[in-house]
Amino acid sequence: MEPTSTTQRREPDTRPGVWHRRHTHEHRGATSSSPSSDHFLDTTQSSTSEEEFADTKTPDEDEPSKITTKISEKPLPEPPYHVFTRKEKWALVYIVSLAGLFSPLSSNIYFPALGAIAKALQTNIALVSLTVTIYMVVQGLAPSFWGPLSDTRGRRLTFMGTFTVYLMANIGLAFSKDFTTLMIFRAIQAAGSAATISVGAGVIGDITTPKERGGFVGSFGGIRMLGQSIGPVIGGIITEYFGFHAIFWFLFILGTTALLLILLFLPETLRRIAGNGTIPLEGIYRPVFYSNFKRHWKYGDDTVKEAPPRITPSTIFSPFRFLFEKDVFVTLFFGAIVYTVWSMITSSTTALFQPRYGLGDLQVGLIFLPNGVGCVSGSYLTGKLLDRDYRIVEAAYRASHGLSSEVALDRKKLADFPVSRARLRSSAYLVVPFILAVGGYGFAIDSPALAAKPGMALPLVLQFVIAFTATAVFTQNSALMVDLYPGASASATAVNNLIRCAIGAAGVAAIQFIIDDIGAGVTFLIFAIITLVLSPLLVLEWFYGEEWRKRRMERLEREKAEKRVLEGGELGASGEMSQEK
Repeated sequence: MEPTSTTQRREPDTRPGVWHRRHTHEHRGATSSSPSSDHFLDTTQSSTSEEEFADTKTPDEDEPSKITTKISEKPLPEPPYHVFTRKEKWALVYIVSLAGLFSPLSSNIYFPALGAIAKALQTNIALVSLTVTIYMVVQGLAPSFWGPLSDTRGRRLTFMGTFTVYLMANIGLAFSKDFTTLMIFRAIQAAGSAATISVGAGVIGDITTPKERGGFVGSFGGIRMLGQSIGPVIGGIITEYFGFHAIFWFLFILGTTALLLILLFLPETLRRIAGNGTIPLEGIYRPVFYSNFKRHWKYGDDTVKEAPPRITPSTIFSPFRFLFEKDVFVTLFFGAIVYTVWSMITSSTTALFQPRYGLGDLQVGLIFLPNGVGCVSGSYLTGKLLDRDYRIVEAAYRASHGLSSEVALDRKKLADFPVSRARLRSSAYLVVPFILAVGGYGFAIDSPALAAKPGMALPLVLQFVIAFTATAVFTQNSALMVDLYPGASASATAVNNLIRCAIGAAGVAAIQFIIDDIGAGVTFLIFAIITLVLSPLLVLEWFYGEEWRKRRMERLEREKAEKRVLEGGELGASGEMSQEK
């Protein structure tokens, strides 16, 4: 008897091995968001296609059953983490850095105007400072909503929402005539601007690997920290010549420009939507000018997007679960203390310097320059330092495990990789100068010998040191948080922002009253001591961080395995039913 023709219709082969390979191939192809090594778990699966099964001849009934399949000699290489070129990545980082500029800019452009606002609204500067406090409170809370939205529905959509809220708030502030209106719209302004940092961090987490991430995070922080340096200067100039309401028209125009850049040039990067840059983008996820990114797109089963999860109350509050992880809490709490001390120094600058040295609004803006320059340089240089530290720790890890430099490290699967030590390696060189500078800052201001204008030099130099080292700590924290939770980087950054702003808001609200009661010297000495007492938290992270992370990874793997078993049981039951039919 001759073998059956290849064109003859035959019943599907439901033998366990063959049916499972075909079913798994089809099922994964329909649900995968990007090419993955998971597709090649079975050696026959990587080479056996629909066509090969169709071309397989049915053996004669008298002959032994034989089906010849090709066995792949070696697995296909892992796809790149992201296909964008380095220049394309930098272009996106510049765009999201401009967007992230608005959170610190909107806060700091306001400081030189505090005195003018107090006069215009016929109140005192301590009360007007509460608008800074309300800004920080909402600045901490808002990303807890925007972050999960960004991690589920996309970066572009979230940017559009945040900037819409931000622009509306600036219009309201430009027309504010009383303290209540000012407070309300400052809160709305914070709700719109604060999340730009966490969403920008999400974009960087989407497109960069840990090895290169430090430089991108440092530049991201450095560019947005320009708001720290130029914000008060711009605010002082505008207040001096046009009045404080003009500040908000300036922010409205600048915010509109940033939103247009996002709409025109920023593609969606969320990996569940865009994969590693190869999934074709449609609708709201596609920028107006997308031809430069289109060349990376691939069409086929492996580029089908995942269905976005539903937004529920549990989604909104999910970032708070990070706080129950020991390594996250230790890192965030110490970073929040440093942020609070730095915020108190910044927010009290106008009240400490303007009456003591007889400064006008423009001059008040200029004295914020050392603080701003320290922020920009601290963030940028720390990014370079983080990349260097990571390379050193990675080289030591390879040497201890006998791995050559050609072997790619998948750090997500390496529970023993010392990521905390890679990020905190230079912490001591940053924390010690910070504590010393804070301890001497208040006494430099209170000293009668430095009461004349030339005496401003010493406290301003100390402000530079404080800003440089504080921003360096923030950059370390941000990079570490993205590394600890690379799949939810926007949510992780949001909870980081929440803790810092919550504690910082309390400090800013109280600082002027404390200074009025015990003086600047004693006040900042106390906060320097508090920072010193809490600095062993970094030591805990250094020695126990990897063990905590390893336990978390093992727990998450167990949860995933249990979920797969449940899903597999349901799938097997449905398969048996279909075979019976």
